[in-house]
Amino acid sequence: MPNPTATTLLAASDALTSELSRLHFGDPVTHVYNPLKYARAPYAEYLRRFAHIGCEVLFLGMNPGPWGMAQTGVPFGEIEAVRGWMGIEAPVTRPVPEHPKRPVLGFACDKSEVSGRRLWGLFAERFGTADAFFFRHFVANFCPLVFMEESGRNFTPDKLPATGSAPLNEACDRHLRRFLEVLQPKFLVGVGAYAESCLQRAATGWSGAGEVVIGRILHPSPASPAANRDWAGAATRGLVGLGVW
Repeated sequence: MPNPTATTLLAASDALTSELSRLHFGDPVTHVYNPLKYARAPYAEYLRRFAHIGCEVLFLGMNPGPWGMAQTGVPFGEIEAVRGWMGIEAPVTRPVPEHPKRPVLGFACDKSEVSGRRLWGLFAERFGTADAFFFRHFVANFCPLVFMEESGRNFTPDKLPATGSAPLNEACDRHLRRFLEVLQPKFLVGVGAYAESCLQRAATGWSGAGEVVIGRILHPSPASPAANRDWAGAATRGLVGLGVW
């Protein structure tokens, strides 16, 4: 069944992909992946299945993880969560150039995205089915690009110099604002402080900004000692405190 909301958002992501393809990033970044391009098929299915007007809660991440969205095209896209819980599996091609230490194998990848496993695991535990979760919620990423250094180490967009981050942020702000205009959420929740700051910045140009609650939850990254203690409990308490749950 056609989903006009998904069609609108997919067109926005295609426009963002085109805009970002013209940007260049210097040292220490040597490789840049855009899963909205090579994993467009599963991302399009994610939008078709779950994006709808009137979504009350928008969760926003920073950018794709190498074993999550970089493989599946779905934000925080832990493979088992995407395939098993959401029921999404679609062809994924390969980025060019591809870093030899960070291959894109799509749904054949056998590595686990810890942040995605924690995030989607919490939602699955609380809501049971994906349809029940997405009835009120949606999850997106601010920046769709994966940045890597020559060694293969992940390089996050918050560390980019101003010459690289300014045009990137401008393009991603416009894309995020389009999400807000289409979905009309009441709660904007950053997964981590960086994503919260992106929501605050993008919302300033959105007509519905005066009626929303903007906040954040702890990022589920295994690099965070706090997240490794009891991320699900901390995130739940944060969402209850915001009035989301």
